[in-house]
Amino acid sequence: MKIVINLLVSSLAVFVTARLLPGVTIDSFGTSIMVAVVLALVSVFLAPALMLLTLPLNILTLGLFTFVIIGALVLVTAKLVPGFQVASFWWALVFALVLSVINAFFHGIKLP
Repeated sequence: MKIVINLLVSSLAVFVTARLLPGVTIDSFGTSIMVAVVLALVSVFLAPALMLLTLPLNILTLGLFTFVIIGALVLVTAKLVPGFQVASFWWALVFALVLSVINAFFHGIKLP
């Protein structure tokens, strides 16, 4: 049950973030559920491999290249999920940053 609640909270965060940013569009809340699932799967399977492959560049930039990887993961998610569009890499990067803040806020709320 906790997994379902976390999925719905993450989906709500995706939906709110997409509504806040003009460079990101999402069709419906159902699409935001798919975005949350695909983004989680992409982050679990692709992010570690990309981090390992770009480790020298990441060390050289003192970890700032991680933001490029995160933006690329959002763009990959946008390509895989119909109904979710991101205008550019910069909007993908802003989406990821705002999403992390909103997601942390929503997951930080403790319900009785």
